[in-house]
Parts: sequence; C-alpha cells; structure tokens
Amino acid sequence: MATSNEHDLVVIGAGPGGYVAAIRAAQLGLDVACVEKEASLGGTCLRVGCIPSKALLEASERYAEAGDLARFGVKVGDLELDLAAMMAHKDKVVAANTKGVELLFKKNGVHRYRGLARFDGPGTVVVKGGDDAVLHARHVLIATGSAPASLPGVEVDGERITTSDQAIAYPEVPGHLVVIGAGVIGLELGSVWARLGARVTVLEYMPEILPGIDVETARIAQRAFKKQGLAFHLGARVTAARATADGAVIEAEGLEPIACDRVLVAVGRKPYTADLGLDAAGLELDERGRIPVGGGYRTRVEGIYAIGDVIAGPMLAHKAEEEGIACVEGIVTGYGHVTYEAIPNVVYTEPEIAAVGKSEEELKEAGVAYRKGVFPYAANGRARALGKTTGQVKLLADEKTDRLLGAHAVGTRAGDLIAELAVAIEFGASAEDVARSPHAHPTLAEIVKEAALAAGGRAIHI
Repeated sequence: MATSNEHDLVVIGAGPGGYVAAIRAAQLGLDVACVEKEASLGGTCLRVGCIPSKALLEASERYAEAGDLARFGVKVGDLELDLAAMMAHKDKVVAANTKGVELLFKKNGVHRYRGLARFDGPGTVVVKGGDDAVLHARHVLIATGSAPASLPGVEVDGERITTSDQAIAYPEVPGHLVVIGAGVIGLELGSVWARLGARVTVLEYMPEILPGIDVETARIAQRAFKKQGLAFHLGARVTAARATADGAVIEAEGLEPIACDRVLVAVGRKPYTADLGLDAAGLELDERGRIPVGGGYRTRVEGIYAIGDVIAGPMLAHKAEEEGIACVEGIVTGYGHVTYEAIPNVVYTEPEIAAVGKSEEELKEAGVAYRKGVFPYAANGRARALGKTTGQVKLLADEKTDRLLGAHAVGTRAGDLIAELAVAIEFGASAEDVARSPHAHPTLAEIVKEAALAAGGRAIHI
C-alpha cells in the first residue's frame, strides 16, 4: 500500500533544474521531496546528455590531437583506438556525477522518491512504479526536462536510426554516420565520431548551421568543421529515413538517397510533460507543449511552479539551474531573479562556439545601433603556443552608452572565455569596463580584452 507523506515542496524531476532547486530549498529550511523515475539522479544532462557527451568530446579530441603531436616535437608510435576503454571512461564520469547528486541529497536532507509522478489534484502527487507513495505539499515544482524531438517520416529504432541517447554508446565507429540537424547535439556528437574515424554527413533544414547563433560566428565554425572532414548539406529537408539490413537510407529534397551505417536524429528536443496528470492539476499546455508560467515561475494554479525545458526559453541545463534557484528563493524569501540576457550558450566542439546576449542579427532586426569589436585568435600569443589559431571573439556594444549587448566567440576554450562576458552583462558593464580591466599575459583571455579595445577602435595587437 502506498504511504502518504507531507512535505513543504515536492520537486518532480531530478535533472539540473530539479535537483538544484531541491537542494537550495532544503538549504532554505523547507522539507523537500524529489521524485525521479530513473534509478540514477541527474536527469538527461548527467545520464545521457551533457556529461557523457563532454566526456566523449574530451576523449575523442585527445585521440585526434595525439595524431598531430609531431609539430610540437613529440613523436608517438602507432595510434590505436580502444573504443571500449573510451566508453568505460565516459561511464565512470557519469557514475561519479550521478552518485554525487545522491550524496548532496543526503547531505541536505532531501527525500528522494523513485517512480513516476502524477498529479491527483493541485497539491497531491502520486508516485508509482518504485517507491509507491502519495505526497502532499503546499508547493509543487515541475522540472521534468525534455526528450529528443521526432521528425515526420523518420522512425527511430534505436539501432540504425538513433537519437543522442544511443549515439553516446555506439558499439563501434560507424563507417558513415548521417546526422540530421546541425544544432548543438548534432555537431557535438558528429564531431566525436568524425574524430574517431567515421565519415560524417550533416543534413540541416535551415540555411545556416547552429540556427539562432550569430551567423558570422557560425560560418567560421562551419569552415573549421569542413576541414575536419564533416560534410554539410544546408537547406536540406529530410523526408524519410529507413533502416536496411546493414544500415539505413535517408531521403531529402534535392538530394539523391544517402546510404549510411547509422543515422543520428538531432532535430532538437521537446518538453517532457506527458503522463504527469496535468489535467487533474488544472494545468494546460501552450501550442508547443510547454507549461505557461508568470512571475516567480508560477503556473495558473496556486502552488504549482515550472522551470527548465518545460517552459519557454532555451533548453539549457544552466538556465534550468538558475530558474530552480530563483523559484525556490522566491517561495521562501519573496524574491528570485534570473538575468536571461546573461545566460551563455556553448557548443563544445573544436573550435568551441560560445555566445551571450544579443547577436548582430537580433540587434539589426530591433533597430539598435551598435559598435562591434573583433579580435582574432591568430593574433594572440597563447593561441599560437597552443597551435589553436582558428577563431575570434566579437563584442557588441551600444553605440551611445557603450553598454555590452552581446558577445560571440569561436575558438579553443571559447566556453571559458564567455564566462567573463556573461558576468559583464549581468553587472551592466560597458566595453570600456572590459577593456580597462587587466588580463593576465599570456592568456587566451587577452583576446576578450583586445576585442573590447577594438570596440573603441584602439586594439593594440592588430
């Protein structure tokens, strides 16, 4: 028989948004329960998304670089890939992160329930399929994340036609991998398998890769990916994909059928809101399957909140984390805030692509006058020493006030460089503020300083 338990807050979902919200709420003194259907905590990000993909990106990049060490005066013998060992490394990294969340729950006194959560009224959550229980709470936070989106005419079988869930664990390197979608997931996992020896073809419906990213930055990245062997077909509308006896065949408008060994469907993600009993809670979804929220991440039903991938906005783990903290702080203290303009976006390919704030296209569309400062990696001493001279940093500042409006970087460790600019936007800094701040020499961070100087027409090293 299901037990009945009372809590101050029930969080549905233990991904980055959910588990962070649960921990912060417990720190603030609430009695917190978190319901997660999977055995491991951490959600898609820790189990089959961000963390395993980054482990593979790092491992595959080291493999690729090992074949190019001679230019640094380092001679190595025959290079050999041990894919099983690489996958074991990935699994070890994942296990360490998921177990870390378990320890944090115990440390902070968060009650964990395993099973499927379903509303049975606004303040009642029924857990089944594990720790059967009926939970009652004044506050319920929905943080169930997202699932891979589907594509009409393409039936995923998990073997030949796959999503990212399977692409992080292929048992062998595909001879030819076709990636449908040139977004973050498609480019990251496409890069992994290209480095390990696969021929990779990327099909993208839009006219540019990384739709929504600053176009100039995306084009620089695409040229680098082409040099790495990735082939692109842009403006390609995929109409069908079917498994065959020894692979798969993809059909796209304007192209001959493409035969390959495996297909990765990476056309985005959709909010995971099915089977939650939202009707019983009095909730409705918008036209894109998301949960509408207002201030404080409140839904239309008193006491129910939603964050992360199930609400509007970019589907980013760190966005969900910030929203989770702001939500529970708002519940307890009456105040919680997220500066959405300061949320960065990073693609962990090589070169990395990173952005925060507005793109040039967005500023032009809005009619905002701006100044641009650009500085190339090729003019930076540390980049030359690393042998990583592809890329640039671009800063966009308001023409009248000099306030930083956006920053876009493509190049090695761009994801680290963008953090400084996210902080600058959070604090309302100007390009002049960044330019006047000392940056250690020799570092890649000097590229940021020089780009800020360039916004004022006074870059030193170019």
